[in-house]
Amino acid sequence: MTIDTKSGDGRTGGRGVALAALRGLALALVGLPGSVLCLSLALLSLGLIPIGAGIVTTPYVLAWVRTYANRRRVLAAEWGGVRIPPAYRPLPQGANPWTRTFGMLGDPATWRDLRWLVVDMTAGFVTALLPAMLLLYPLQGFALALGLWRVMGDGYWYGFVPVDDQTSALGAGVLALVLLFFAPFFARRLLDAHFRLTRAVLGSNQAELAERVRVLTETRRDAVDTSAAELRRIERDLHDGAQARLVAVGMDLGTIEALLDKDPAKAKELIARTRRSSVEALSELRELVRGIHPPVLAERGLGDAVRALALRLPVATEVNVELPGRADAPVESAAYFAVSEVLANAVKHSGADRVWVDVHHADGHLRVTVTDNGRGGAMVGAGSGLTGVERRLGTFDGVLAVSSPAGGPTMVTMEIPCASS
Repeated sequence: MTIDTKSGDGRTGGRGVALAALRGLALALVGLPGSVLCLSLALLSLGLIPIGAGIVTTPYVLAWVRTYANRRRVLAAEWGGVRIPPAYRPLPQGANPWTRTFGMLGDPATWRDLRWLVVDMTAGFVTALLPAMLLLYPLQGFALALGLWRVMGDGYWYGFVPVDDQTSALGAGVLALVLLFFAPFFARRLLDAHFRLTRAVLGSNQAELAERVRVLTETRRDAVDTSAAELRRIERDLHDGAQARLVAVGMDLGTIEALLDKDPAKAKELIARTRRSSVEALSELRELVRGIHPPVLAERGLGDAVRALALRLPVATEVNVELPGRADAPVESAAYFAVSEVLANAVKHSGADRVWVDVHHADGHLRVTVTDNGRGGAMVGAGSGLTGVERRLGTFDGVLAVSSPAGGPTMVTMEIPCASS
């Protein structure tokens, strides 16, 4: 019977099974001692680092391990069609042994190699040997059926068949025939499983890295767009607000100067108006500065800044802060404006009359939860203010979770990975 099973070089059927068996046997016989030797030398060299000798030997031993692993990558591609691209970090040219040793130890690929050596000498050895066993073991069954059972001791078992007479020996031959029948189904697949196991341990998860690059590219673009939009808003507010008032103040001062001698009463009236305009311009500048980076945030941290923000809301707001220290300034700024946007949404759209804000740091993450008793129905989507919050948090690998069933309540949870000083 010919079974079409794909092989690394395109051969199928009996030749493909025999080839898979030979390759698996070669991998098992060479791989087991090779992996044991490489791992033993690597552990010995690492153990000698505290006394200094390992600083000299470790780069050479790990380079040998990398060569051995790269050779297995080549075999996986040629024999199994499984590509495992190496992902070793480059080392500086002419680096001294200390730099080379700790540069290689700081490379995650080095530790993947060492883990793979352990797997290769255990599960890898078994999966490589099984294709050959599927062919060799049936030969023993046929030999038993032909009379080899006579020289075997009492209590000998072939698989699950106890062989002690000619009848049971014939049963062993039937079992061998069954195994040989199924060999084309499993031999190639077992060798493929060996190479997939190698890729699972030795590979660097390129798909995950590609996804990480994609996310970082998107968040960087969003950060640039947000910064540009913020700059345009500041320019617009300055031009339409404080700048216009300051221009009017200048013009009024010129008029006052001309009227001081001719019409003191009118000049006095203009002085009062100019004073009001200067106060309004100063107030607008303060609001503008608060919109860029609130002074209370810079001086007293995120907790007090959120409390100050809550005091200006038209609804009752309860703030609970449990922070052991302060996060980096960019993280605090992102969290502050995210909270500000969520609170603004709650005031404008939820119809809530009470809001709760919880700010705490745990497990290496800054977590902020904003809950209101409004009508619910909030969601992240086009046109929603929460979309901008999600983008702002994404710049710092943060996440946004929204729970807002119809009828409320609404709970918005923001989380940013960060350290606390």
